[in-house]
Amino acid sequence: MEPIILASQSSRRQMYFELLGLPFTCLPSLIDETERQDLSPAQVAEDLARRKTAAVVDKLSRQPPLPQQPGEPGANWVFGADTIVVLDGRIYGKAADRKAAGIMLEKLAGRIHEVITAMALYNGYTKKTDCRRVSCTVEFAPLTTAEIKWYLDTGEWEGVAGSYQLQGAGGCFIKSVHGSPSNVVGLPLHEFYVMLRDNGYPYGS
Repeated sequence: MEPIILASQSSRRQMYFELLGLPFTCLPSLIDETERQDLSPAQVAEDLARRKTAAVVDKLSRQPPLPQQPGEPGANWVFGADTIVVLDGRIYGKAADRKAAGIMLEKLAGRIHEVITAMALYNGYTKKTDCRRVSCTVEFAPLTTAEIKWYLDTGEWEGVAGSYQLQGAGGCFIKSVHGSPSNVVGLPLHEFYVMLRDNGYPYGS
């Protein structure tokens, strides 16, 4: 299979790429992720995913090709994604510190929120970028002050939207997920696979 450039440092997305057996290289976009105020939450996710992918495509166009195995095509695929948590129309991104994470968890506790992941895949053969988004809802259990403190002590809140991880200890507080569980983790697997297939990525070959 051809290598994919992953425009992210997300350990969760890397985990899924490894699970799917996809050859990849991480090349973080390092863009300014400030949200545009004139966009809806779903549009914000798409805008960030597109800008992450575009930044890496631009970076690759201005540097020597990445090392590759003999006979292997160059970096013709670049993938960027962004996952956001939305409650009452407000985006809950990555908490700046422990206090902010605690406030987020207090807001989410006992409520149903939306998780949106936008995916942008650049195809170097067609020079086009396909962008798609997936949404699901997550029901959080009520949390006591002690439970929030315990979870903050795990450190899982760091660097993740909404300050919790479904695939970790945070799963203890999730009553239900309506939609793709892998979307909550950061990469909706079925939709990602369909996206690769629709764009002609030689999956499995």
